[in-house]
Amino acid sequence: MKIAIVGCAHGELENIYDTLQAYEKTENIKVDLMICCGDFQASRNKEDLQCMAVPPKYAQICTFYKYYSGELKAPVLTIFIGGNHEASNYLQELPYGGWVAPNIFYMGYAGVINIAGLRIAGLSGIYKGRDYMKGHFEKVPYDENSKRSVYHVRNLEVFRLKQLSGKIDVFLSHDWPSDIYNFGNVRQLLKKKPYFREDVESNQLGSQPSKELLHALKPAYWFAAHLHCKFAALIKHEDKSITRFLGLDKCLPKRKFMQMVDIPHDESSEMKISYDLEWLTILFLTNHLLSVKNVQTYMPGSGGQERYDFTPSLEEKNHIRERFNYDLTVPNNFCRTSAVYNKDAQKVKPQAQLNPQTIDFCEKLALDDPVVLVAENMNIKLNISTDQSLNDSFMDTTDNSCENSLGKISLPEPKGNNESSSEEDESESSSTSEEEDTNVAAKEGGVLITESPVPKKLKRRNQELYKNSSD
Repeated sequence: MKIAIVGCAHGELENIYDTLQAYEKTENIKVDLMICCGDFQASRNKEDLQCMAVPPKYAQICTFYKYYSGELKAPVLTIFIGGNHEASNYLQELPYGGWVAPNIFYMGYAGVINIAGLRIAGLSGIYKGRDYMKGHFEKVPYDENSKRSVYHVRNLEVFRLKQLSGKIDVFLSHDWPSDIYNFGNVRQLLKKKPYFREDVESNQLGSQPSKELLHALKPAYWFAAHLHCKFAALIKHEDKSITRFLGLDKCLPKRKFMQMVDIPHDESSEMKISYDLEWLTILFLTNHLLSVKNVQTYMPGSGGQERYDFTPSLEEKNHIRERFNYDLTVPNNFCRTSAVYNKDAQKVKPQAQLNPQTIDFCEKLALDDPVVLVAENMNIKLNISTDQSLNDSFMDTTDNSCENSLGKISLPEPKGNNESSSEEDESESSSTSEEEDTNVAAKEGGVLITESPVPKKLKRRNQELYKNSSD
């Protein structure tokens, strides 16, 4: 499979696709897949620009909106993870991933997908120690702090990824795994980026959670961006397996922001995205660990009374296969949930939005949508577009129209003021309660089904593993 790996897109999608097509013409080849390692900047309109953490001079609409509107269509199947310069309100609609435009797929906070036999995993955002153990508490409209914390990696997603077994062909992250520079030409790196020296010498460059995932999952390839330079490394693991790491630059003229790789795949399979069965099962089994509170939350570990190993059994995976009716193909159910950019439109305050793709996915897999839980806790009414005119141009190209998806929406009633006030008071405290909520559960086919949408308040566990507060 011929894959174009792209570093930081920074919204320059039209230029990136033009570069890709020029390469195809020059080399007389056809690229099968494009992968972007973050800072994609899927900005649809002026409201999205208010939700992107960049200096004002960089808050430009760029060209993604043309693909969102249907004016242009991505010439190649494209997948991406989030970085630290994103239209975070849009990506927050899709915590478990989904289509942001036709032929352009976002992998969510963390995700695993399969494309023609390739197993691709990814982790969105960057690591900041102060937010790593918090829940997904952010809500639109953001303040200046939450505009940044919303794209910080959380321990829940890292914990879930660590449950994976089997071969990972490609792993994507935005920032580099820490210590990765020791597996490549660090002298050349410091020559190009001399201001990295202090962080390299103090072992502060990169993400510690990504380093843990690198050595736990041992993917064949690891691609990243963020540091705006090209850097290659070769990691030889103790079991003799090898990970080939490549960091890439941002999309600017004469910068090394794109790399072509050729990875063997199942040539008999179509170039379609499928859900990964093991990942779906892990999401299902760990739904009770989801927190939406601005307090520290610890993941379970050995020595406790509750389950901490969520690598699924065959029985558990079969249960999920049945829930998906034995078809793991990702549906082409993109639909617009917000207006398209209009330079003459008046700027309005962004509002929290539900996405039909997430509603359908959560319904099928019995998951909680973090956006819904935050709204419940704060007694906020969520928006969902019912303006079919936003989506008329896509009705003949999608498997499930927005009209059909919208017809299936069933949202829980907001909690009463008395219930929500206790949640808000607790969110301002410095630690979680030792007392856990009791979730209503039922046995279905030998698998524990959690029905309550309220996440557990987890006890303080494994504190020593998370004392690193480095930014």
